[in-house]
Amino acid sequence: MHRVILEGRGDFEEWRKAARAFAMTGIPPEELEWHEKSDAPGFAFQRDVSPPEPGAGQKMMTVTPAFMALAEAVICHSDPRRFSLLYSLLWRLRVDRHLLDLASDEEVSRAKLMQKSVHRDAHKMTAFLRFKEVAGATGKRRKFIAWFEPDHYIVARKAPFFQRRFTDMDWLIATPKGSAAWDGERLTIGNASCEKPDISDVTDDLWRTYYASIFNPARLKIKAMQAEMPKKYWKNLPEADLIPGLIADAERRVLAMAERDATSPLPFHDRLQRRALDAQPAESAIPGTLAALRDEAAACTRCPLYAKATQTVFGEGPQDAQVMVVGEQPGDQEDLAGRPFVGPAGRVFDQAIEAAGIDRSALYVTNAVKHFKYEPRGKRRIHQRPNMGEVRHCRWWLDLEIALIKPKLVVAMGATALASLMESKERLADIRGRVMPLPDGRQIFVTIHPSYLLRLQDERQKEEELTRFHADIASVRSLMDGFAGSA
Repeated sequence: MHRVILEGRGDFEEWRKAARAFAMTGIPPEELEWHEKSDAPGFAFQRDVSPPEPGAGQKMMTVTPAFMALAEAVICHSDPRRFSLLYSLLWRLRVDRHLLDLASDEEVSRAKLMQKSVHRDAHKMTAFLRFKEVAGATGKRRKFIAWFEPDHYIVARKAPFFQRRFTDMDWLIATPKGSAAWDGERLTIGNASCEKPDISDVTDDLWRTYYASIFNPARLKIKAMQAEMPKKYWKNLPEADLIPGLIADAERRVLAMAERDATSPLPFHDRLQRRALDAQPAESAIPGTLAALRDEAAACTRCPLYAKATQTVFGEGPQDAQVMVVGEQPGDQEDLAGRPFVGPAGRVFDQAIEAAGIDRSALYVTNAVKHFKYEPRGKRRIHQRPNMGEVRHCRWWLDLEIALIKPKLVVAMGATALASLMESKERLADIRGRVMPLPDGRQIFVTIHPSYLLRLQDERQKEEELTRFHADIASVRSLMDGFAGSA
């Protein structure tokens, strides 16, 4: 039996040198005992097998990059079994290069859980470590000290991050698992356990003020706070003493917020209300016209969406338009402007029809749903897709628009518009770019909604889909030319 005693402070090269020597000598995992020096004070370090020099024709041992990344993280874990686990994986990788792809393998699973725990601990260190200035320090550079209590030996792993970010000041990071120091020229790592320093500075009160101002009682989730920010982190932060009081007062503050919200409309509602009061009374539209239908829709309460929306966003365009374009629903900018397709998706649409040589003023442009459905997040309003019940309620207005406009072609942009216009269960992707008959004898052409293009992250896919969308709009132009020829 061979015994190996390591410092075990997250030094990957220390383990790597010993493990490679034993593996190349052919010593299997069951013949090795791995120990940390702190756990084996009576053991003298003796290397049973010296690292052999490669002989003639003998190749050095190699491993996959995936194993290197895994081992560099796992070696920082505090579990004393990490050395033997990594050596066992190294031994098995000699005959199975794809071992790490086996998620069901017990040793692979254990190692990846350790890796995840180390990554999480490192993330917490960057999130919760606070530097405090040392009062009365001499020299040209300011000096700071920070205390952190990691679960694992991550100090050396994360020290370069703090060096890059705080290179203009001298600092010391002290932890029970070692230390790191930067003096402007050299980064020094220490393995000795440190004691918590008793230090505070003027920024402690600023942190308390900041935390109290951003604390949102309506989003209080105590279990989530405990999971993401365990007590060992909070106890070292100056704002920690505020948390019990903020939690205890959360319910009262939520009720107060609800009362204020019930009596204080959003800013854009106030602007529209003032504009409406200042406006001169308009003449009543002639019954049976598009203008009369628009006035009637302005007071629509057929579904709950009207309650949160700023206003009804009705269609616009000539009453004798041969082509009607139907989108899904108004967005944030459309809701404020009261016009369809004037936001980011509208600009994509305008570029496509301009490229196809279509004059927007010749089209009647509307939406399947006339009110903006959204979820408030701070000062932003995040689009939410309307459900089928809301789509069916708004079909009343779309049917009346079609009956008045009498278009020869209806262009459905997006799945919501397609569901509103057709009872068919076919997927949009299956019928995109096709011309099909509607029950009333008109034709429908199906394509995507331009907002889909705005959500794509992959630039290559975005370019391909934009080209395809422009081709769809060019097909609409060809159909319009056919109408002119048959007139």
